[in-house]
Amino acid sequence: MLIKVCGITDLKQLLQLDGLEVDFAGLNFYKDSPRFIGNKINPKELQTADLDIKLTGVFVNEGYDEIMNKVNEYNLSVVQLHGDESPELCRKISEETEVIKAFRISPDNEDTIEKLLIPYDDACDYYLFDNGALKESLGGTGQSFDWEILKRISIEKPFFLSGGIGPDDIEKLTAFRHPDFYAIDINSKFEKNPGVKDMGLLLGFVRAVRAIRN
Repeated sequence: MLIKVCGITDLKQLLQLDGLEVDFAGLNFYKDSPRFIGNKINPKELQTADLDIKLTGVFVNEGYDEIMNKVNEYNLSVVQLHGDESPELCRKISEETEVIKAFRISPDNEDTIEKLLIPYDDACDYYLFDNGALKESLGGTGQSFDWEILKRISIEKPFFLSGGIGPDDIEKLTAFRHPDFYAIDINSKFEKNPGVKDMGLLLGFVRAVRAIRN
């Protein structure tokens, strides 16, 4: 189980996450998000930073050229598509960099989610599953969903589990089993303010997750 911390807006915290050996750090390029990266991190500093963490750009319904410009400008290793992007766009981007395609899960679409995944099977590297109850929250909801739904559908691709995962969910994560479960995506439950992480909470959580890994 790898760890992705999303909504990073501070270079110092990004460097701290790299020191904690967190696997992915999400930079949000969705302008309507309270964690929109804007000009909060100078991309030139990322070009020269010696980072092991995978910088992941989060986009919502952006075009290919805009996405690839940000990939090059911010030295991104992964692109996360969190809107209604087509398989064709995912496939085109995946020729240049790794792609995470996000899907919103709810009891209402449990019967159709498998059909939704099929066109993306060869178009991306990973899936990400988030809460689909708040359809207007395209950049992420901060609320959990019933993970058991994932056990009832055919996925067959490594996936990130997202949506309101917090410091108190270690026991729940330990109990969750799925052959394609690859990583967790954490964000708002570890914040002091939008985009400002509580590094003490994160440190304790990362240590607990490592104990699960081992």
